[in-house]
Amino acid sequence: MKQVNPPNIVFIISDDHARNAVGCYGSRYGSLTPNIDRIATEGARLDNLFNTNALCSPSRACILTGAYGHVNGVTANATPYDSSQDSFPKRLQAAGYQTAVFGKWHLGAATLEDPPTGFDTWAVLPGQGDYVDPTFLEPDAKRQQRGYVTDVITDKSLDWLEQRNPEKPFLLWIGHKAPHRSWEPDLRHADLWEEREMPEPETLFDDYEGRVAAFAAKMRIHPDLHDRDLKGKSPPEGCTEEEQIRWKYQQHIKDYLRVSHSMDQNIGRVLDFLDEQGLRENTIVVYTADHGLFLGEHGWFDKRFMYEEALCMPGVIRYPAEIAAGTELDDMILNLDFCSSFLDYAGVEDTKHNQGQSIRSLLRGEKVEGWRQSMYYRYWAHKDWSHHCYAHRGIRNQRYKLIHFYNHGEGIPDSQGGAEPEFWEFYDLQVDPYEVKNLIEDPGYADEIQALKQELEQLRTELKDQHPDEMQLSRED
Repeated sequence: MKQVNPPNIVFIISDDHARNAVGCYGSRYGSLTPNIDRIATEGARLDNLFNTNALCSPSRACILTGAYGHVNGVTANATPYDSSQDSFPKRLQAAGYQTAVFGKWHLGAATLEDPPTGFDTWAVLPGQGDYVDPTFLEPDAKRQQRGYVTDVITDKSLDWLEQRNPEKPFLLWIGHKAPHRSWEPDLRHADLWEEREMPEPETLFDDYEGRVAAFAAKMRIHPDLHDRDLKGKSPPEGCTEEEQIRWKYQQHIKDYLRVSHSMDQNIGRVLDFLDEQGLRENTIVVYTADHGLFLGEHGWFDKRFMYEEALCMPGVIRYPAEIAAGTELDDMILNLDFCSSFLDYAGVEDTKHNQGQSIRSLLRGEKVEGWRQSMYYRYWAHKDWSHHCYAHRGIRNQRYKLIHFYNHGEGIPDSQGGAEPEFWEFYDLQVDPYEVKNLIEDPGYADEIQALKQELEQLRTELKDQHPDEMQLSRED
């Protein structure tokens, strides 16, 4: 394969898109994302792509800077992003790339006084933004635009591509609001799959035995979904609690899949444009999400926890000049690796505080000596205002996962009315992929648990994060 430099980059990032809803990952719902799947078929699928903090702003800051939250400063959605710091868009812009961002930004205040940096052109949603007739912040004003947000974001992106300077390489960041809560479909998809019964996850009725933090969380399909989430609908009268859970799950998952399907169709519009304009060969196209999401797994609808459904990110990449069609990558990749990878492809020096690694060689089918075999995770937003998820840190390798809910001795309430000052969880993902059996007290795993505790401290030290005893908790309440 010939190498073409410098490549264009189209980076498409959604909000809250679970791998379990993406067809090329074997979605339980079938192939409802044909255009995302198309990127994987024509390029590569990342099978072990993880985030380091399953929240919107922290993950986006990691992607931009290539650094963990304790380095880039974004540890929760409420913590500000220092837009003066180094980032891959700034590096590409300085190297002569045309740069633009449209859609959801979700970093910093995103005001006219605090705009996205590193981009020549930008039009971003304030905060979460609206699904219908969204307002955009642009360099000179706020403007409301008629239409459905996913369509409007794509329209803006395609308009910019048509008007760009064809003599210069470009970076286009497309940030979709979908499929974030409150999952509002457009009119053409409002009744899609109405008569279809969607499969339930295996852990929809999880009892949280042996997991006190999971028991305390407030993100259950029932009773924590709001009227707005359910579009004002209510379960039939006389339903048992189990029947209410099943009914609410069906309402929720169909709307989630509807907004995801609309997004996928718009991704197809971008792919078609690139192909029709002869940009396919020399353009890197990435689709990912800021993190995963629980789609009824463990009875939940949110993210935050280090469990697989929130930790895993979908990630597909197409670059015909270098990546063979149908590539499947098993290596452990983190969201902060995107930064180094894009700069590597562009032949541009890495950012100052980068803690990631370029995956370019891996995508060419080469083995990289010393590539990571485990990853470090930390969720800071202790007892956040709505979901009551406790602060934790953890480590995952190819088979095992260790999670430490530290909480500064504050205590996590358990099902018997007591409280745990701190709590450890350990999972063997090979025998328990759904993470329902906490093996922290199992003597058969004592050696593995001790080894992971030591490695967790080693990673923390190498990455220059604080010990829990020294940590300042980030709160959103």
